[in-house]
Amino acid sequence: MLSSNTFESAPHREIAFLLIERFSMMAFFSAVEPLRIANRIAERTLYSWLTLSLDGHPVSASNDMRLMVDGCPDDAGSPFALAICSGFTPLPSPGRTLRKWLQRLDQAGCRLGGIDTGAFILAEASLISPTDRVSLHWESLPAFQERWPHLKTSETLFELGHRRFFCAGGAAAMDMSLAVIARHHGDALAHAVAEQLIHDRLRGREDQQRLSIARRLDLHQRPLIEAIALMEQHIEDPLSIQALADKASVSRRQLQRLFVEQLESSPGAWYLKLRLTRARTLLEEGEMSITAVAQACGFTSSSGLAHAFRRHYGCPPGRFRAQGEMADNHPKA
Repeated sequence: MLSSNTFESAPHREIAFLLIERFSMMAFFSAVEPLRIANRIAERTLYSWLTLSLDGHPVSASNDMRLMVDGCPDDAGSPFALAICSGFTPLPSPGRTLRKWLQRLDQAGCRLGGIDTGAFILAEASLISPTDRVSLHWESLPAFQERWPHLKTSETLFELGHRRFFCAGGAAAMDMSLAVIARHHGDALAHAVAEQLIHDRLRGREDQQRLSIARRLDLHQRPLIEAIALMEQHIEDPLSIQALADKASVSRRQLQRLFVEQLESSPGAWYLKLRLTRARTLLEEGEMSITAVAQACGFTSSSGLAHAFRRHYGCPPGRFRAQGEMADNHPKA
């Protein structure tokens, strides 16, 4: 049984959240709510939080809700930790002022971390070292890996280092906060908080972000599952359909039949869709040239990507990127 006496000597820790325009509301609330509940159970303030935006003005989440903030970076003081919370839209490049502020916090001993795609900003500010381990949402990993191939990345739910922390966003932010509470105050409090959240278990960092292919697509045929897994692993260097069939230990004709029967698609069409989905993600989130995007998605030329992209999405890659940038510069009223 936990009592308030258990936490009499526990230190108070302030967490600052820098909310970037179009940030993930779910990830932010998932990170904060466990801290609030920990305070209630402990009957004292173990954690407090401060919300910031780049200019101190209200900021819009990806669901178009606007959130008031407590201030701008200059109002942050010296927090125990800073979490950069962002979403899937292209992130602002950290200007000189933001970069110097992040570096000052780091030098003062502040723990720096990214929620969802916040790692992009820390990487651009040169505040992630090759020894750090970065976790991002699985959709954002390819763009990050292309830009910073020397940094370690993973598809874990979260990573808690000594001075850096990262999580994949969404519900994974709740798991990260519960792990932080367990680290600071023990498993008993973390379990009590999880119970209040109707969270049936403490998921560890090693839990995977995505459902298995079998569960995701409701498939049971081993050769089909193996072929799709190989496709997802070989986006940049696509395998031939014959190679996929060989590795899945079936004939090419049998693999074709399984795809058509279970997924109503040919293996080639399914593979192409995966590669084009990756191309779309890289165009949305990164600053890579279209030629580089084509190479990263297994196309021999930018014209090959443009032809396939136009057929699938109705416009060429350059126009798709320009339309996205125009939408970001003209948010909904």
